[in-house]
Amino acid sequence: MQTIKKKIALIPVYGPTELLNELVKRLYDNNFEIVIVDDGSPPSSSHIFQLFTPYSTILKHSVNQGKGAALKTGFDFIKSHYPTDSVIVTMDADGQHRIEDAILLCDEAIKNPQCLILGSRNFNGNVPAKSRFGNAITRLVYRISTGTKIQDTQTGLRAFCANLIPFFMNISGNRYEYEMNVLLECPHSNIPLKEVVIETIYIDDNSSSHFHAFRDSLRIYKNILKFAASSFTGFLIDYSLYTLFVILTSNLGWASSIPLSNISARIISSITNYSINKKLVFKNKDSVLKTSVQYFSLVIIIMCCNTVLLTYLVNSLNVNRFLGKMLTEITFFTFSWLAQHYFIFKHKTTKDKIKTENS
Repeated sequence: MQTIKKKIALIPVYGPTELLNELVKRLYDNNFEIVIVDDGSPPSSSHIFQLFTPYSTILKHSVNQGKGAALKTGFDFIKSHYPTDSVIVTMDADGQHRIEDAILLCDEAIKNPQCLILGSRNFNGNVPAKSRFGNAITRLVYRISTGTKIQDTQTGLRAFCANLIPFFMNISGNRYEYEMNVLLECPHSNIPLKEVVIETIYIDDNSSSHFHAFRDSLRIYKNILKFAASSFTGFLIDYSLYTLFVILTSNLGWASSIPLSNISARIISSITNYSINKKLVFKNKDSVLKTSVQYFSLVIIIMCCNTVLLTYLVNSLNVNRFLGKMLTEITFFTFSWLAQHYFIFKHKTTKDKIKTENS
């Protein structure tokens, strides 16, 4: 006979309304354990918390720390007080999540213990323009950045098994960006995302939404922009040395001068670029030996392709040798970012992180 896993509803809240009391009672009636994190709500909210004290565990922040911090406080409590095979569903306190959908997500999490289950809303029909526009932007840039397609990037209704708590607690962010960071980290750490269609509910035209299209999209672009800045720094070093070497070796003829100058400049600039990317862009903690072997293998591959293309542009197509250098660097930029992001400086998988913590 299969053991019924404990279902835990985790609700971060700031300044709750009467809607939360109704949600808590319905969760209790459906055999959920309920953990509420009061994220520094004002004293005027104390009477509302008293309504559902008999049905739930209430954790309290003395000051507002943000939704991400509240979720992590809840995760830490659940990790210490519940079995690792429990299933957790995070819910918003604004009444826009149905109990039936929470149960559905929990069931899916039990079937898929290594997945993050997302309650995915349908953005067709009568959906507030703010939500429709915001989701369309982040859905597009999220797919470009991670290679993963999901329908709803803003959902707060998510379920997963408690064995994944260490992974989620290690993700950065204390405020509303935390939920976006979770979506960004999962594909890079081999945590599958599984969407379950839920009913779309908006109260007061979703006036309580904290989504900011520009800010949340910027979270996705941040690493790409940092990589671009790092690459530009490397490019300046590379291009300056290339120019210097071309001048110094011009008496050898372009057939020899171009490849010699390009290879020499790339070797020197790649050392600087490796240090910046490892420490600042991807913040990778793997051994220098491992990542340096992978990185400089990539450098050799790109350098060979780069040199062949540059030589062809200058010698066969009569492209200016300095313009040709720029064209080849732009050509290999995207390939270099993808290779470093997903293979060389990729994040550890959940199994690796949990194993490290338990060792």
